[in-house]
Amino acid sequence: MEQIGKRLRSLRESARLTQVRMAEVLGVQQSRINRYESGQSTPPAEIFIKYADYFDVSMDYLYCRTDDPRGKLYDYQPQALREKVAQNQEMREFIDMCFDPKAPVNKRLKEALLRIMEEASEE
Repeated sequence: MEQIGKRLRSLRESARLTQVRMAEVLGVQQSRINRYESGQSTPPAEIFIKYADYFDVSMDYLYCRTDDPRGKLYDYQPQALREKVAQNQEMREFIDMCFDPKAPVNKRLKEALLRIMEEASEE
C-alpha cells in the first residue's frame, strides 16, 4: 500500500499539481488524497480509474505491478500535459494577434514574449 501511495504522489507531483487541485480533479477531499499518498488508506476502484484516465497510465502501473506507465495499448499522453500544450497554443495565437507582423519592433517583442513563455513552461 505504501508503494501505491508513492506512485500516486509521484504522478501528481510530475504534473505539478497540489493535493488540493488533485482532489478537485478526482472529486474528493484533499485529506483523502493525503491518506492515499501516505499509505494510510487505499483508494477505491473508481478513484484508481480516475487516476488512470487523468494521467493516461495503466492500472498495472498504479498497482505497482510494472514500472512502465503504459499498458500494451497506451500512447502515454497525460491529461495535464495535453492541457498545458493547448494553453501554450492558445497563448501563441493570442500573441500573434497582438502584434503587427510588418513592424520590426513588434517582431522582436513578439519573439521575446514567445521565448519567455517557453522558458516559463519548461520550469
